[in-house]
Amino acid sequence: MYQADDQRYEAMTYVPSGRSGLKLPRIALGLWHNFGDTSEMENMKELCRTAFDHGITYFDLANNYGPPYGSAERNFGRILAEDFRPYRDELVIATKAGYDMWPGPYGNWGSRKYLFASLDQSLGRLGLDYVDIFYHHRMDPETPIEETMTALADIVRSGKALYVGLSNYDGKTMREAAKLLRELHCPFIVNQNRYSIFDRTIERNGLKEAAVAEGKGIVAFSPLCQGLLTEKYLHGIPEDSRIRRDGRFLKEKSLTEEKLAAIRDLHELAEKRGQTLAEMALAWDLKDGAITSTIIGASRPEQILDNIKALENTSFTKEELERIDEISFRPGVQGLVR
Repeated sequence: MYQADDQRYEAMTYVPSGRSGLKLPRIALGLWHNFGDTSEMENMKELCRTAFDHGITYFDLANNYGPPYGSAERNFGRILAEDFRPYRDELVIATKAGYDMWPGPYGNWGSRKYLFASLDQSLGRLGLDYVDIFYHHRMDPETPIEETMTALADIVRSGKALYVGLSNYDGKTMREAAKLLRELHCPFIVNQNRYSIFDRTIERNGLKEAAVAEGKGIVAFSPLCQGLLTEKYLHGIPEDSRIRRDGRFLKEKSLTEEKLAAIRDLHELAEKRGQTLAEMALAWDLKDGAITSTIIGASRPEQILDNIKALENTSFTKEELERIDEISFRPGVQGLVR
């Protein structure tokens, strides 16, 4: 039977999500990859145990994480039941709905019907009565925002979620949603958006600025740009890389000459800072108070331990930030080829 490390809270830092009372670890574990039915259960357990033993209390899921859809929640539900049931009150478990989940008109986007049905299914797979955070996963161009936000508020009132969050929203839409949720007395405390040196969209679309103004946290996902901001691709594409193992989201054509040159220059800067490229990239996400937590993915427990080392130095000199900006904004560096 798994027994959590007694020293698990000594090294991790926890900060409030925006102007809320919920503190999140600066590093969270995402289950987007490596928790589907194509992964080994024992490795999944080791990832979760390693994370929790080192103070990572926030585990991030979505209804359609897998593959196949739903399998990450089902597998994590088994891990909860077998290893973490005694520690449930020490965990922040989040899931989401908003992308396609089942066939037909009711398994996608942001309708009241979809959100309620999806969360009920998620709770069943997880074996839980409630989640700590329930996110709407993306903006819906067709469903009235009032319907989506009222559904989120009613979900909290039903006891099936303690807090709500919004994922992949822009600043303008988030502000509109925040106003509605405030009027509904719904505890909206966090945004989740892609943010890395290679993807600074939230700086351009107003989300980062709006979150600070509204007193909402930001949890950043893909801080390593799906592995590009590591040493893994400095000398080509390894056979055990995500590009080779699972090309659904990170494609070989994303590794352009412009990206490779930027990776090499960032690696050189990281070495001067006494960090790995991954450590520096995570530290860069956490360099100011706007980002509450950053979500890491891992296929091996050692990667979790390596990433936690980023917390040892999240300060940057003016010159270092200017150098990162120069590299980051070169033509062809921002974003991925999808």
